[in-house]
Amino acid sequence: MKEQTSILMVCLGNICRSPLAEGLMRSKLNFTKFTVDSAGTSGGHKGEAPDKRSIEVAKRYDLDISQQRSRKLTPQDLENFDYIYVMDRSNYNDVMDLAQNDEQRAKIKKILEVPFPGDDLDVPDPYYGGDQGFENVYKMLDQATDAIAQQLNNH
Repeated sequence: MKEQTSILMVCLGNICRSPLAEGLMRSKLNFTKFTVDSAGTSGGHKGEAPDKRSIEVAKRYDLDISQQRSRKLTPQDLENFDYIYVMDRSNYNDVMDLAQNDEQRAKIKKILEVPFPGDDLDVPDPYYGGDQGFENVYKMLDQATDAIAQQLNNH
């Protein structure tokens, strides 16, 4: 049996949504039982810190995500992680395209599917919007990670 349950948060660039989701998820789970990471489908920001607006909104809620660094999702991630949460339909399709078998496909879920099953909701990409977009995304991800933490802690 694996020692830790592993969770991966995925968005496009791994600088806005998935770093927030990673930080929130980490803050809600026991680090001895769970490991949380994030990645992007594009890899265009490899090695970069999260967007300063994501760092700022996290800081307002006493969460420090400033040490995270962007990385590109790899086919190996689909093998290594137990749960893969994506932010929107486009991310979902990109990650599903990487999946090589049904076991990997079963790990992939849109993150808002957990608190809102069947509603097919996306976490909007706040990158080109204003600060309020980051606040809205934070609140959505806070709700989603609460639901995921509750689910995982009940297993």
